[in-house]
Amino acid sequence: MKIAFVGKGGSGKTTLSALFIRHLAATGAPVIAVDADINQHLGPALGLDEAEAAALPALGERLPLIKEYLRGANPRITSATEMIKTTPPGAGSRLLRVCEDNPVYDACARPVELDGDVVRLMVTGPFTDADLGVACYHSKTGAVELCLNHLVDGRGEYVVVDMTAGSDSFASGMFTRFDITFLVAEPTRKGVSVYRQYKEYARDFGVTLKVVGNKVQGQDDLDFLRAEVGDDLLVTVGHSDWVRALEKGRPPRFALLEDVNRRALHRLRTAADATYELRDPERYTRQMVHFHLKNAESWGNERTGADLAAQVDPSFVLGESAVAAV
Repeated sequence: MKIAFVGKGGSGKTTLSALFIRHLAATGAPVIAVDADINQHLGPALGLDEAEAAALPALGERLPLIKEYLRGANPRITSATEMIKTTPPGAGSRLLRVCEDNPVYDACARPVELDGDVVRLMVTGPFTDADLGVACYHSKTGAVELCLNHLVDGRGEYVVVDMTAGSDSFASGMFTRFDITFLVAEPTRKGVSVYRQYKEYARDFGVTLKVVGNKVQGQDDLDFLRAEVGDDLLVTVGHSDWVRALEKGRPPRFALLEDVNRRALHRLRTAADATYELRDPERYTRQMVHFHLKNAESWGNERTGADLAAQVDPSFVLGESAVAAV
């Protein structure tokens, strides 16, 4: 299952992402965790110290390797330099699976131990001095989008992505790459403003969106969120002494997380698992192609000097059946 956590800056989306990743790992589920926010807080939220987090390999810096591997023997892509962030797979392309070893994971993923359980962590990489004034964050997150476009996951497998803050995700087609999107919202007007934007933008793309109310302190906060987001409110989370200890650099064992918050995480997983039956590989592929053609016309053709529309394989559908055909 592909799962995104979004929300305004400071809403707690990275903290909730990390808690959910820990919850999945504690059940023995295979998990790939992806930090697609250039602020790069997911590693520390999973317990890494600053030096360990800074040493994580950046996806954006390994884009040539990623492109070359995913291109495989696809005859529609004559060179990895002609691949852009939206390039879709086709016959001959290499696909990624959650439970496998491959050169992309070898170069870009690192194991993170969580109370005896292990998840793979991948990060976009932070802005560098060379990026300032000449690059946007999409130059970093493009590698994440390309990987998601070539990733096939099955029931009981999880890819959890901590997205960039706010509604900036809509600057690319990555917002359509998920089975479910959890929007973390505080019980304030600013807290729900991103929800309204996300709901409006995602309306025509079949995005499954659920709200996680965070920093909820009482009935008034709960009533406010219910009035603002209605049935999209899935669950609320309040104060956590466990999280406070983690933020101080002294994380307790995850088994000591408060029962109320553990139940909230279980509801998130139940909601995510329920979307498996709603999967529509043809629509998923069609949306991928839609955004690829838009990007090709807008800037991709000019930048690469190629007709990127020719990369689209009209007979290819990305799904679990595609892996069997490779």
